[in-house]
Amino acid sequence: MTGKHRENYNKNYLEYVKSHEPRTKHFKNCAAAFGVGGLICSIGQFLRYMLEFAGLTGDVLAGTVSVILIFLGCLLTGLGVYDRIGRYAGAGSIVPITGFANSVASPAIEFKTEGWIYGMAAKMFTVAGAIIVFGVFSGALVGLVYYFV
Repeated sequence: MTGKHRENYNKNYLEYVKSHEPRTKHFKNCAAAFGVGGLICSIGQFLRYMLEFAGLTGDVLAGTVSVILIFLGCLLTGLGVYDRIGRYAGAGSIVPITGFANSVASPAIEFKTEGWIYGMAAKMFTVAGAIIVFGVFSGALVGLVYYFV
């Protein structure tokens, strides 16, 4: 096949592929991501207002809201709800703190049949990375030390 025929063949093939690929719905995807991400952040702000009304202030308030959102992200991941939210919202469900909780909890739940150490503990590091898991555990440890000292 000569160079000109090959170029024409490649052009025809690319046109064929483009004609059969599904159309992306950019506006719908962006609106869903914006709506769900905004809803998650609004829930966090609502929790902040309620806890502030209950008397929490400063770092205790911020930490409590973060812990509640992480807990909700892990709970919804365990129930299989967060995966459906992620399929609908895309990046809107990944960017808030609940998305990071999902990325840690999801592989741990998936590989729990392999055991506590080689399954859950080791697989937590695969998706979210060691930094997130290390940050959460070291933050909890420092918080406990600070609380008891």
